Amino acid sequence: MREHYGLDRLVEYGTEPVPDAILVVNPEWRKLDSQIRSRTSQRYRLMAQFGGLALSEEPSESEFHGYQQQKGQLQEQIQHLDLEIDNLKQQRKQTTHHIPVKSLPEQDRFTRLRTERKHFVDTIKMIGYRAETSLASLLREHLARSDDARALLRQIFNNEVDLVPNSAASTLTVRLHHLAQAAHDQALAQLCATLNETETVFPGTNLTLIFEIGSSGIPPDQEV
Repeated sequence: MREHYGLDRLVEYGTEPVPDAILVVNPEWRKLDSQIRSRTSQRYRLMAQFGGLALSEEPSESEFHGYQQQKGQLQEQIQHLDLEIDNLKQQRKQTTHHIPVKSLPEQDRFTRLRTERKHFVDTIKMIGYRAETSLASLLREHLARSDDARALLRQIFNNEVDLVPNSAASTLTVRLHHLAQAAHDQALAQLCATLNETETVFPGTNLTLIFEIGSSGIPPDQEV
């Protein structure tokens, strides 16, 4: 939904300090863990080379000598990595995994994106998504292909409308212009009828919303 309606543009981008009490991954622990992963990856590659070495059916003396030499070198490298990995694992085990932000060295301190407006916009997104989902479920009942419901809703939301308030009748008519296909107009008409049954009042007024389809025939001085 956000790629169609640009809600992310409302988010305030910026940073703020991270509270001192929040726990974060210890940079020293992360460094050791990264080294262990790197050494383990090297060991897997060496093991693959070790297992892939093979002699021909009738090896010559020089081939056999080279084979033994390669095997020995690879085995020595693997054993050396095993010792490194074990040593690093012991160091990682003795290093605290999470520490409070206040314990971080100054060069490792960081900030985070501001969260207040993001939470507000996330709430708007959730409300909008639920509203769109409800409208889509109503439209599916009147479409030959139910998968077209959300695409049709985007078309409706991007379509022009006329707002016609009537203070005497306490109504606010939302007149939607005709869509490109007659079948879509019919589905939209059914949706309008369902929405009109709710008798929803426009927030902050006493005007009841009325939805209908039709071309603009409103005098310019009455258009909103």
